[in-house]
Amino acid sequence: MDMKTPLSLALVFVSVFAVYCFDHALSTTVTYDHRALVIDGKRRVLQSGSIHYPRSTPEVWPELIWKSKEGGLDVIETYVFWNYHEPVRGEYYFEGRFDLVKFVRTVQEAGLMVHLRIGPYACAEWNFGGFPLWLHFIPGIQFRTTNDLFKKEMLRFLAKIVGLMKEEKLFASQGGPIILAQVENEYELVEWAYGVAGELYVNWAAEAAISLNTTVPWVMCRQEDAPDPIINTCNGFYCDQFTPNSPSKPKMWTENYSGWFKSFGYPIPHRPVEDLAFAVARFFEMGGTFHNYYMYFGGTNFGRTAGGPLVATSYDYDAPIDEYGFIRQPKWGHLRDLHLAIKHCEEYLIRSDPTHQQLGHNLEAHIYYKSSNKCAAFLANYDSELDANVTFNGNLYFLPAWSVSILPDCKNVIFNTAKVVSQRILAHTTTANKLILSATSWSWYVEKPGVWGNNSFTESRLLEQINTTKDTSDYLWYTTSINIMPGQSKEVFLLIESLGHAALIFVNKKLVAFGYGNHDDASFSINEKISLVEGNNTLDILSMMVGLQNFGPWFDVQGAGIFSVVLIDPWNNKYDVSAEEWTYQVGLEGEYLGLDKVIHANSSVWIKGSVPPINKTLICFGSVINLLLPSPDVLFKVSFLTPQGNGPLALNLTSMGKGQAWVNGQSIGRYWPAYLSPSEGCTENCDYRGEYDPTKCQKNCGQPAQTLYHVPRSWVHPGQNLLVLHEELGGDPTKISVLTRTGQEICSFVSEDDPQPADFWILNMGFGSRSPEARLTCEQGWHITSINFASFGSPQGTCGAFSVGTCHANILPMVQKACIGEEQCSVPVSTANLGDPCPGVLKTLAIEAICSD
Repeated sequence: MDMKTPLSLALVFVSVFAVYCFDHALSTTVTYDHRALVIDGKRRVLQSGSIHYPRSTPEVWPELIWKSKEGGLDVIETYVFWNYHEPVRGEYYFEGRFDLVKFVRTVQEAGLMVHLRIGPYACAEWNFGGFPLWLHFIPGIQFRTTNDLFKKEMLRFLAKIVGLMKEEKLFASQGGPIILAQVENEYELVEWAYGVAGELYVNWAAEAAISLNTTVPWVMCRQEDAPDPIINTCNGFYCDQFTPNSPSKPKMWTENYSGWFKSFGYPIPHRPVEDLAFAVARFFEMGGTFHNYYMYFGGTNFGRTAGGPLVATSYDYDAPIDEYGFIRQPKWGHLRDLHLAIKHCEEYLIRSDPTHQQLGHNLEAHIYYKSSNKCAAFLANYDSELDANVTFNGNLYFLPAWSVSILPDCKNVIFNTAKVVSQRILAHTTTANKLILSATSWSWYVEKPGVWGNNSFTESRLLEQINTTKDTSDYLWYTTSINIMPGQSKEVFLLIESLGHAALIFVNKKLVAFGYGNHDDASFSINEKISLVEGNNTLDILSMMVGLQNFGPWFDVQGAGIFSVVLIDPWNNKYDVSAEEWTYQVGLEGEYLGLDKVIHANSSVWIKGSVPPINKTLICFGSVINLLLPSPDVLFKVSFLTPQGNGPLALNLTSMGKGQAWVNGQSIGRYWPAYLSPSEGCTENCDYRGEYDPTKCQKNCGQPAQTLYHVPRSWVHPGQNLLVLHEELGGDPTKISVLTRTGQEICSFVSEDDPQPADFWILNMGFGSRSPEARLTCEQGWHITSINFASFGSPQGTCGAFSVGTCHANILPMVQKACIGEEQCSVPVSTANLGDPCPGVLKTLAIEAICSD
């Protein structure tokens, strides 16, 4: 029952060989032909996954990349983020989470390759699509078109990144891991808006890229008119029907969405692994040879990096590795088995184009021949409802609806996309402690509505927000006065219209309204009945950004903020306040004072009291917290302890409204748990069959998109740690808790007729006498501490709720002996190993186990 397999031994050899090669800086030649990328003269079938280096921290990059490699990836794909690498024109930043060279080297050290998507437009639900905002303020500039000013800046940054990679010897021809580069990104989706100038821009971008002489191929994703020799690639949920724009180019898929991104106020998207695996298998069945998951690890939009509008801080993406770096099962395991099955077919896939054979209605096979009597085959049932039995090469095969079976010898099925035999994770056991158990530990600072500093300014019109703040802050105060003469109505309707994204309205320093948009339409209107007083009245509007637009034609000139303010009296007389004198203040006073910084934790502006203000608008909360970390001389001064361990932490901010949070001066991002998703549109039992879109399998209807906020372990330290929250709407900070994962409940459910593990397959030998296996694996460093259920026969129920069926063999002692204390174990599913409680009946093995640190 040992888990060491031929695959794990092979991976060790490959890793050692790869490290040896990279250490000795062996030059690698990368070209392409109509079938595949050609590396050192050999066609390759490659699995890739996106990991964006700034969405995690350097401390966890090696683990993320290792888990990607264990999952069967060959390549790591990442964008390059111009706005953070050049925050000020000519001033570059490549440190910390933005140390691009270190990230590429970390991938290299793991023996994997890199696809560097330089762009420099990224989209990626990243603030302003990755463009620096200073670019927007160059007079006369127009983005992503034949504008000389833009082309000059774009070429300068492309050259900077290519030059840096060359200087560090990171291209394949220099012995580095970079085998592909990308220029532009999904321009085809917006090219229509730029007319002929767009077509000319595509040609210019291609020429600019080629002129940089990277010695590796360039791609343009989702760009049908990409000129030779640029490879045009596919992005989407399905790319099996994609055909490159030239018969000399290979069929490549640069973005296969493993899920979808979260937005505040929306349900949580989920893509079933059966559908994801089906899409991948169909792509390789139909001639594809390079495939990339977007995302394989999504990570976190720390700080104000989230794009917009209203993209959530979590960029989990329902990816095979979750936001915190934990393996998501069964997605990771099922895809790993798929990658193994495809690898077993690689020698056939690179030798020939596929031969098509119709097997019935919505049923087909594609066969790859190595010689006249040696082949590999993919059998597909692309019907979204009906299962089928098909005959292929004289043998009968069962094909569930919306599935593909892979036969590396045209005979034996080693994988079917609809049969998930990898383990499942029921839930993560978490330890939750309230950050502050004593209310007296809290300090706070109250923001006053309206203008607060002498750096305010006045205009006789409403200003667009982005051009005013230059994105130095999410906040812009609009302040004016309204004079009510004797005899005028004091009861009026206040009509405010905004381009987005949210706004708090104060009349005479009292909150009267809150308005906000959504991800698909950030604009909104507020129509509120208000009471004024005779004489002067103040109107203060706090307009709030939630990420700059990152997608669409001319997205760089899409505005935000207030554009109309009108008063309407009971007789429907309108008074347009928009053209009156307005005073503006960029940012909040707490920002200006730097209250999120550790150095200001003891500032005299903080107020201490017995009970912090609860549900009060515009409050800055602060508290020093202690963490129990593995250190012999730690002192604990407050009444709560955060769990031990080395894993990531999460803040549960369910009790808060909307705002931003910092830990030890590091921004963990924006939060908005008060924004609930619609109550309808979700399903508990999603049918994976049929084409997927982001609204198909949604979860958490009627709930916030995000309540837990990632705090990297490297951002906290033994002893005192500072938490600062800027709360905009009002919340209860005393109910905040800090969580860490200390264990997980895992399950396996495998039948006698399920395929044997793909890593048992040996070319020309098949599976031999091996049987299916139930495999259990804990997170690295955790071990199986208990077996809650084990039955061989006809167990009933689902993971977490198994029960014994009419046919049952009590194998609990056997499983306990094999698994407890182990990080991973396996149990062959056969009567020879487990006994036969009911001869002649198809039997299943079900196991539930607990992993713990």
